[in-house]
Amino acid sequence: MPLADFFFDRVTREIHLQMEGILALTEGLSGQSDSADTRDRINQVAEAAGTVNRIIAAGTDLHSLASGGLQLNAEPKRLRDVMDDLELRWRDRAADAGTTLMVSYDGEPEISATVDSDRILQVFDGLVAQAIAGAGRSAIEARLKVTLVGDRVHLEGRVRGGDREFCANELDIRQIDNLFGLEIAFAFSLGRHVVEALGGQMSAEPNPGGGSTLVFSFDAALAVEVAPAEEAAAQGRAAHILVVDDNATNRMVAETLCEMFDCTSETAEDGVEAVEAARSGRFDLILMDIKMPRMDGVSATRAIRQFVGPAGRVPIIALTANADPEDAAGYLKAGMNDVVEKPMKPQNLLRALQENLAIQAAAA
Repeated sequence: MPLADFFFDRVTREIHLQMEGILALTEGLSGQSDSADTRDRINQVAEAAGTVNRIIAAGTDLHSLASGGLQLNAEPKRLRDVMDDLELRWRDRAADAGTTLMVSYDGEPEISATVDSDRILQVFDGLVAQAIAGAGRSAIEARLKVTLVGDRVHLEGRVRGGDREFCANELDIRQIDNLFGLEIAFAFSLGRHVVEALGGQMSAEPNPGGGSTLVFSFDAALAVEVAPAEEAAAQGRAAHILVVDDNATNRMVAETLCEMFDCTSETAEDGVEAVEAARSGRFDLILMDIKMPRMDGVSATRAIRQFVGPAGRVPIIALTANADPEDAAGYLKAGMNDVVEKPMKPQNLLRALQENLAIQAAAA
């Protein structure tokens, strides 16, 4: 990898990780505050961190286009929630532009699919921005139609503007930037590439009476929900978790998420401390960072697996930014039970906790 690409990847990953930490902390703080004014300020911090994260992600996407294509992060998502998110993102922006935005969902209300919902919103962002910029003070409509075909889900997104016809490359990106900012300008540039990465296509259709509608469509797998596990393996108490990471921000993020999931936690700063803490057998699960001073997560896991009794059988989940299949296979071979990629998303960590605590409960 060229040196410039290495530093670009390293810097953007670090910024993204820190912003994810801020988002997790603000979510926890917002739920603990009794002051409406304090909650508003916390929410403003979270909104700013979220915007920075999306700009960094979009910039990374543009860089990735030149070096191998876009990455997708497909997860189970209730599809009507995608349109709720879209309406929330664009309600104030459309009003400020003097445009009436109508958002609709057409499909089974509870249907979920394994999709990259952030990518779908990214496509909609670019199309809605273009429609508002081209429609002036008239109304536009954004719609998602969902059709179940066997174990697949067909998604069709449509954005209809005013009387003006437009196509995917018609507007200058600087016009979008001036109207809506850098995040949306990125989305506008990436829309067609995202649809292609999803295995779909994008087109423009003329409307009866004038104007046009931008359409994109693709197929996705029907999602199967994971059943929640009993707390602490049905022992009538909250799970107690050991968080192992040499980075203080990462430890705080993991502790906050554990608290959100009604778990208690303790922390260790490296593998040596983790092994000593785990020796007591008082933990229901361990969240283990991989790269740490003195002793890394793999070595610590192997040492813990030498313990006799429950202390040696405790579920261990790897926390790592290197979660490609080859690395993940190595962690599992070393004795770990699961892998969660950094920066941690709450739903990914919750899934891993639920599944591994449930397995531990069944074994007990």
